[in-house]
Amino acid sequence: MKTTYREAMRAALRDAMTRDERVFLMGEDVGRYGGSFAVSLGLLEEFGPDRIRDTPLSESGFVGAGIGAALGGMRPVVEIMTVNFSLLALDQIINNAATLLHMSGGQFNVPIVIRMTTGAGRQLGAQHSHSLEGWYAHIPGLRILAPATLADARGMLWTALQDPDPVLIFEHGSLYNVAGELDDDAGAVGIDKAAVLREGDAITLITYGGTLPLVLEAAQQLDGEGIDADVIDLRTLRPLDAHTIMDSVARTHRAVVVDEGWRSGSISAEIAARICEQAFFDLDAPVERVCSLEVPVPYAKHLEQAALPSVERVMAAARRAVGAGG
Repeated sequence: MKTTYREAMRAALRDAMTRDERVFLMGEDVGRYGGSFAVSLGLLEEFGPDRIRDTPLSESGFVGAGIGAALGGMRPVVEIMTVNFSLLALDQIINNAATLLHMSGGQFNVPIVIRMTTGAGRQLGAQHSHSLEGWYAHIPGLRILAPATLADARGMLWTALQDPDPVLIFEHGSLYNVAGELDDDAGAVGIDKAAVLREGDAITLITYGGTLPLVLEAAQQLDGEGIDADVIDLRTLRPLDAHTIMDSVARTHRAVVVDEGWRSGSISAEIAARICEQAFFDLDAPVERVCSLEVPVPYAKHLEQAALPSVERVMAAARRAVGAGG
């Protein structure tokens, strides 16, 4: 069937709520308004206000309520409008959700799923364009998902709801309108493994989320220059599937990590470090990184685009790694 990323996310919510009466959605504007990005549009009419709950504008409050519901046996899906607003709930996410299992001596799991939009590229200004999933990937006790494909948008939620621990799902805002084909019987997918979406033997391109389309485009153009690239969609940022990364680097001997987060202390830094630790003697060139420039994301369109990873920057990094200039 033809669908969009947004519709696939909505189908995932509908399926989960139909299959398990403990599942409910809560967050700002998820009900009558249909969600800030229209993901939950129509679900209030289908499932009613007990299961599609509009909340006050208080991230700390409604994330805390979701944690309490999870402790009480429910399976809450909490929507935070954008990742920057999640900073108002950091105490709940990091000091409560991520730590309660440990601090209770294994007595209390927190099976909560928290969804939020991430990323730039839509002229929403610095305060609405963060890519902070790498921050959250630093925290033990959390699982971090970044669906980039229609299949993952449709299939990751149900699997996340089966996890006894907190799961954060980061949906890149640029992907909601992406359209494509999805199997009519598409359903739950695994969340433990990265995916190799394109096979090559000259270089490994590693990315996730909203930068996947531009990396695939870069790989296609590089192929025309005789540089055949492996493209890895990480899918899960914590725990990282290091095995898939190292297997690819062992074949290609070169790597470029593409990450919309800022370079310093980013998930790309973690991946580059792991490659150096685990596959150093397989490398024929230094690991390259393509990240956002270390400035608040500009509002002006031409400046915003200049600050973000691009096809051209990915191609230049790949050329440098294979010694073809750039």
